[in-house]
This record gives sequence, C-alpha cells and structure tokens, in this order.
Amino acid sequence: MRLWVLLSLLLLQETLPHVFGQSAKSKHPKEAGENKIKPINKKVKPKGLKMKEREPVDSPSKSQSILMQVMDKGRFQKLAATLSLSAGQSIELRCKGSNVTWSYPSYLDTFKDSRLSIKQLDRYGQLILTNSTAADTGEYSCWLQLCSANKCRKDETKTGSTYIFFTAKVTLHREFPAEEIETDESNIIYDAKKGFVYQHPTSDHKGIVYCKAESQGAPQISIKYHLLYVEVPKGPPSATVVASPSRAKVSDAIHVACTVLGEPDVDVTFSWQYPGQELERPVIIQNFWRLINRGTGHTTRISKSVLVIEHFEARDAGNYICIAQNPQGATTVATRVELN
Repeated sequence: MRLWVLLSLLLLQETLPHVFGQSAKSKHPKEAGENKIKPINKKVKPKGLKMKEREPVDSPSKSQSILMQVMDKGRFQKLAATLSLSAGQSIELRCKGSNVTWSYPSYLDTFKDSRLSIKQLDRYGQLILTNSTAADTGEYSCWLQLCSANKCRKDETKTGSTYIFFTAKVTLHREFPAEEIETDESNIIYDAKKGFVYQHPTSDHKGIVYCKAESQGAPQISIKYHLLYVEVPKGPPSATVVASPSRAKVSDAIHVACTVLGEPDVDVTFSWQYPGQELERPVIIQNFWRLINRGTGHTTRISKSVLVIEHFEARDAGNYICIAQNPQGATTVATRVELN
C-alpha cells in the first residue's frame, strides 16, 4: 500500500489549508476512536409497538437556530449550513440571547487577531470579522448559556452553526523544479475543507510543495511540506488469539479474543471453529474495531472478535480456532481451553 508521510506538519494558522495524500481505496471513512460492534446469537426480547405522539410545533425540545447574518441597510438573514463569501469581505453575525458563547477557527484566538471582535449586548451576542482571508474558512457557531449559581450549561435547543468558505484563488506549487501543480479533478483535486488531495499518489509526486492563495492582489503562502513516497507490502492479516482463562471450571465464563493490527482502511472479517459448534452450543460473538493514533501521522486499526461462553461445560473444552481474513488472504490461529 502506498502511504504519504508529511514532514513539518505544523501549519502556521494564518496560512492555507493542508496539503496531504489520501488513499482512493478507502470506501468507508473512519474517525479515530470509532467502534463498530456486531453481536451475534444474542437474544433480544421484542418490544411492543408504540405510536409516536405528535409533538407540538412550539415544543421546547426542538432546536431553534439563533444565528443570523447582518446584511446591508439593517436587514438580517438566517444562515444555512454553509455560506460562501469572497475573501476580503467583512461579516457580522448575531445570536439572540443575553448570555451567548461563540466558537470559531481557533487561530483567531491563538494570535489574538485584531480583525475579530466579539461583544455581548443586552439582547444578542455579536461577532464581527473584518478583512477576511482564505485562512478564515471554518465553522462559526454560537449557543445560549443557561446559568444557575456558579454553574452554566449549554442550551441545546438554542444554538446556531454555519461553515463559512472565504473563497480565493488557491494553487499548489512545487519548489523544485519551481512550477505550479495543476489540479485535474481526477488525480489531484482541491477540497475547500481539506486542501489539495492526491487521489492516486505515485513516486512522481514526492518533493517539496506549498500552497498559494491570492485575494485582492495580496498573495498568501503556506509553510512548505516535504512529501515522501513509501511502499508498504500487502498481505494477510497478522492475528493473535488468547483465551481467558485457559483452564476453566464448570459454570465459569470464558472469553476467547482474536485480534488483528493493520492499516486503517483495510477491513477484516472473522469466523470461528469451537468444540460445541456442531452441537449448536450457544455462544456470543462480538466483532468490533477502532483506530489508534500512534503519533507522527500514523494510525493503526485494531480489529477484534470475542467469543464468549457464559457457562462453561465439559464439552466446551478443546481448541478454539479463529480465521481472520482481509482482501489479501486469511490467517488461522488457535488456542486451547482445558477443563480444570
């Protein structure tokens, strides 16, 4: 599998979106820490159907957007999920309420940007951003705080959020030889939320690159990134299996866990063979996975299948075999549980 390693990944906040490589084979984007659990042979008691009562139109449980944009001549406009503005424009947002909290791109706080102004007035909170740049692109949101004594909490029914794109002409450049790298909408594409994405990275793309944006004749240049090309061999999953305990008494509960460490975008499936299988011995099998960030831009996927017998019997003693499979092949591992 081909992977990109980015050097000098710390992007100065006043610069442009990141440049990075992305595998085109990832069919299901995954977030770090996400779990998927699929219990098998687990009995579930059916619940009676219940008609859903119609909720009043003015029900307090329904979220009400409190975010508006101030337009020319004192007009107001409710905001959709996304808003596109040309870089260089100024924007004023308001949120109804006497105790409003705001969220916006964090670098505006980090560098104490004087272009940003936030005020709390009697009936609304106000956010003003002047002389916007492409780097100001991001999510802007607000919510009402409910306070009692010394504690405050977010009012989930009165919030507002929009993702603002401050558009500018953004181009990708190579340092040596000095040239602009063209986007072709198939191999290299530009995503306003992510930056430049290499769909099918090859060794030809390695080198030092940077982004450049132009707005009203004023260019902005990002830090430089060193793209390295590394070949990673593909193969069947590397699996381990452990029984706990390995010696059990009658009526004990036992857990047999089969674990695979692999690339974040490679799915793994599991199957089992165990002593009571032909006798249709009731077991519980849970399959799940999660992503672990190991630093330096490396993420590992942990895939696991756990076979559980809640009340161990003499017929359950024997070999427990796990077959782990990915698109490149299958691996079989086994462990033994003895009757104590």
